[in-house]
Amino acid sequence: MILNLTKKETLNDVIDIEISRIVFNPAETDFSDAEISMLADKIAENGISEPFFVRKSGERYELIFDKKRLIAAKMCEFHSVPCIVHEISDRDSAILVLVKRIQHQNMSFFDEASAIEQLINYYGMTQEEAASRLGRAQSTIANKLRLLRLTSAEREIIMENGLTERHSRALLKVASVEDRAILLDRIINDRLNVDRTEILINEFIGKQKEHQVYKRRVQPFKNMNVFINSISKSVEAMKLAGIMADFRQIKSDSYIEYRIRIPIKL
Repeated sequence: MILNLTKKETLNDVIDIEISRIVFNPAETDFSDAEISMLADKIAENGISEPFFVRKSGERYELIFDKKRLIAAKMCEFHSVPCIVHEISDRDSAILVLVKRIQHQNMSFFDEASAIEQLINYYGMTQEEAASRLGRAQSTIANKLRLLRLTSAEREIIMENGLTERHSRALLKVASVEDRAILLDRIINDRLNVDRTEILINEFIGKQKEHQVYKRRVQPFKNMNVFINSISKSVEAMKLAGIMADFRQIKSDSYIEYRIRIPIKL
């Protein structure tokens, strides 16, 4: 990743800074002990191959990112570490941390989507700018953000049951939360893979469309007065044409009967 920063010192100037003088960036997240121990083992074996990026903070230096690596260096009892000092604002520092998290941490696809949303909403980036920062296509960023249309409850169920990002995107084809809940239950209970999930959802959407077409066709029959009026107008038209037609309504307890009488000899 290219750092577009104003340099306080030459970019290639690497200086040793005592670890005790370096403070963590509050925008960085915590890591598990297991992750740090694994990294500490690598550092103990291979040393520190790349310098840390820091910025001046009073008499101390603030780590811009790489908290896990610095903690691992402390575990290996390094007293100082190689650093490159940059002049960078709080906002840009926080953005760099977020970008690094998205690029290098093993985040779930929902956490990644939330982090991208934070870049866009909190830090005022466009999707194109976020895509450029992350080295991804704008369409990829848009697809990630669409995942956040699923409710928090749906996301939790998806992660708990080990479903994939493609499962989630398939569910997004269904607008109704209630319908998605039914489909999600079926996907989990039947242990459907992505291909079978997409077939299920496409069939469900197809049936919904057929039902909507049927409803549109059947709807006029709900109002019988429309048809009765049509019959009455037809009889009136025959009378105007000189045909002495007769239209009668006969009611009983169980039905209404309509009779049209037209003379055989006109």
